[in-house]
Amino acid sequence: MNIKKISVSLLTAALLVGCGSGKSSATNTKKDANGRVLPADTGKKDIDSLKFQFVPSRPTDQIIKATSNLGNLFKAKMKEKGYNIGKVDISVSDSYEAAGEALSAGSVDVAWLPGGTYALYSNDSDVVLTATRHGFKNDSTNPKDWNGDANKTQNSDKPVTYYKGLIYAGPSAYGRKLAAKVNAGEKLTWEDLDKAKWAVRDVTSSAGYIYPTMWLQEQFKGKGIKDLSKVTTLNYAAEFQQAAAEQIDVIVCYADGRQDYEKQWQKEWGRKDSIWNELNVIGVTQNVYNDTVTVTMKKPEIYNKEFMTAFQDSIIEISKTEEGKKIFGIYKHSGYAKASDKDYDGARQALKAVQK
Repeated sequence: MNIKKISVSLLTAALLVGCGSGKSSATNTKKDANGRVLPADTGKKDIDSLKFQFVPSRPTDQIIKATSNLGNLFKAKMKEKGYNIGKVDISVSDSYEAAGEALSAGSVDVAWLPGGTYALYSNDSDVVLTATRHGFKNDSTNPKDWNGDANKTQNSDKPVTYYKGLIYAGPSAYGRKLAAKVNAGEKLTWEDLDKAKWAVRDVTSSAGYIYPTMWLQEQFKGKGIKDLSKVTTLNYAAEFQQAAAEQIDVIVCYADGRQDYEKQWQKEWGRKDSIWNELNVIGVTQNVYNDTVTVTMKKPEIYNKEFMTAFQDSIIEISKTEEGKKIFGIYKHSGYAKASDKDYDGARQALKAVQK
């Protein structure tokens, strides 16, 4: 599947949604420096229902299972802060863009979004929290430092607000050629990468599209994913499975992707050697700012300072409990920090680079 035209049209459509002139239903008419409507000070305390949505960066059934009790925990925390929440519905979107569009339309109240997706839809939604993660003992920008059992990715105890995206070469015949060249300290050429079969994620995925595009642009005079000859769009699980089946030569993912699929690599997908030896890093992106928790601007009962503060405090408090750690651990989130829109100016710059 060639995504040259598709990626451009999706980005254009998303930008039109994110930068549209539709008015927020928030009662406040004041705007910030970017022309975004500011939240009102207060809103109602009795809310019949809320809709939370997660993005499918992990298998949907695993996300639904992990988050099944989040609604009850959230309602209890909000009650302590004077809010009566009737019902919390939790769903998983079909794509990153679908979650951003739902926030923009007000059909979802809160969504867990990658930074790049938030940046596209930030005219109709507002970030309230940034996820923290455990960092890694390895933070090298040299791709060969990530390869082999000796360099297996290990977590550190230090929480960080960023992660790296990695470009991986699989165990296909051509993938092995690319990995051998990198592990020998040789520089890849554009021709090397253009001959490969690539799998990427949605066009607003930070580690699955935007930052790998920036890496390519930095290495090859502005050329990006849309300029590659053989590219298909898959979810992360399918990327890894197709790499194991030697159907795809190069995949892109977050830095701890191999941790997530280490067991499947051998037990389910039949590989004889470890994922650390067979799926080699050939490129390391710039640091990616962590995932967001974002609220819609379309509902005044949600988009007001009082609710958003209570929401922030509730999620942070839940994330510190043992049950909360299990819930948010599905995304490798170790906790949350209060965030502001300006934190994601870098993500906006990254999106502009992708559009070139």
